[in-house]
Amino acid sequence: MEKGARQRNSTEKNHPGGSESETGSGGGGVALKKEIGLVSACGIIVGNIIGSGIFVSPKGVLENAGSVGLALIVWIVTGLITAVGALCYAELGVTIPKSGGDYSYVKDIFGGLAGFLRLWIAVLVIYPTNQAVIALTFSNYVLQPLFPTCFPPESGLRLLAAVCLLLLTWVNCSSVRWATRVQDVFTAGKLLALGLIIIMGVVQICKGQYFWLEPKNAFESFQELDIGLIALAFLQGSFAYGGWNFLNYVTEELVDPYKVADPSEPEDVCGRVPQGGGGLGDGGGDT
Repeated sequence: MEKGARQRNSTEKNHPGGSESETGSGGGGVALKKEIGLVSACGIIVGNIIGSGIFVSPKGVLENAGSVGLALIVWIVTGLITAVGALCYAELGVTIPKSGGDYSYVKDIFGGLAGFLRLWIAVLVIYPTNQAVIALTFSNYVLQPLFPTCFPPESGLRLLAAVCLLLLTWVNCSSVRWATRVQDVFTAGKLLALGLIIIMGVVQICKGQYFWLEPKNAFESFQELDIGLIALAFLQGSFAYGGWNFLNYVTEELVDPYKVADPSEPEDVCGRVPQGGGGLGDGGGDT
């Protein structure tokens, strides 16, 4: 036993940081495995944005906006707000290259207490409600063909939603690679469904069914304008675009979250010369 202990001590002295396969890097410590590539990263963002919201929210946006023209304005404005937020998060992701998203940024900027509160609010309120809405929507779509003349039973909807949540939770806990593969498959399916809807819409327009898209009819309101309803329309539109910040939750698992800057680039306004492997926040690159 003493001999075995001496051998272990000798090994630890010779390799104090452990092997590279155990730590994920040669510098010691514990690190997440970098298994998410460019395609899977794009799949995470697209798959989370094109979720159940895009198939549910258009009805709420149109009903609350009161006219087709105002509904289109709501979609454009919420899209611009989402694009600005996504660009800001891209800079945050390379400036603070930590997994955890909002929690990591709030903790580093405002301190541990604010980060702790943000984390628990997200865990107990925000994410469970979002996932419940998505799972129930999925269950409704799956069971509706089985009940063509009536609504699916509530118990069936809830049971199928619970099974889906448990299955996806198990996949995410088991393997990042399998989770990204499932994400890629579902992203392709949602893109296909969305593409079919767009094609059918274009076909209807080509058939002359564009009465409500004409400028003289687009803003013809079918209900009284209400600021509260318009605010709900913006909320519905924002829900459909939700998911643009999800990639920042797995920043440390990306294979290469930085861009390799060109050494021949001139200095920036702060007098810094971009270095190879510098991030978007370091080199002032485009997002």
